[in-house]
Amino acid sequence: MEAYLGLFAVSFLAATLLPAASEVMLTGLLASGYDPFMLWLCATLGNSLGSVVNYALGRYFLHYQDRKWFPFSGNKLETSQVWFKRYGVWSLLFAWAPVFGDLLTFIAGIMRVNFVLFVLLVSIGKGVRYAVLLGAFHVFTAG
Repeated sequence: MEAYLGLFAVSFLAATLLPAASEVMLTGLLASGYDPFMLWLCATLGNSLGSVVNYALGRYFLHYQDRKWFPFSGNKLETSQVWFKRYGVWSLLFAWAPVFGDLLTFIAGIMRVNFVLFVLLVSIGKGVRYAVLLGAFHVFTAG
């Protein structure tokens, strides 16, 4: 049970602005014989909830954007908002992507995307990503 909770925690942190590598832990646990469905569920839930934190930060803490500790520069915010307006809420299916995924979820909060739609799209994207990772692991290690 501790391994699943650990994966949940690492996946949660990986979706926030803190660096963490949930994929490494997921594949390590999979190689150790843990249940693939439970690993997928814990990673997807943790990573999706981490994105909810980014959404909340975008929605409620934008007025701190002039502070040094604020995680995104004005330029990045503007560019991301333009990009988000261009591609719309469907871009949240790519919230799993390195580099810009966290920023997407933050921008969604700024843009006040419907919360239920946000959670649905982000969870689908992240769930598919972890499923593909589990499938790739199976393909490359079955042989």
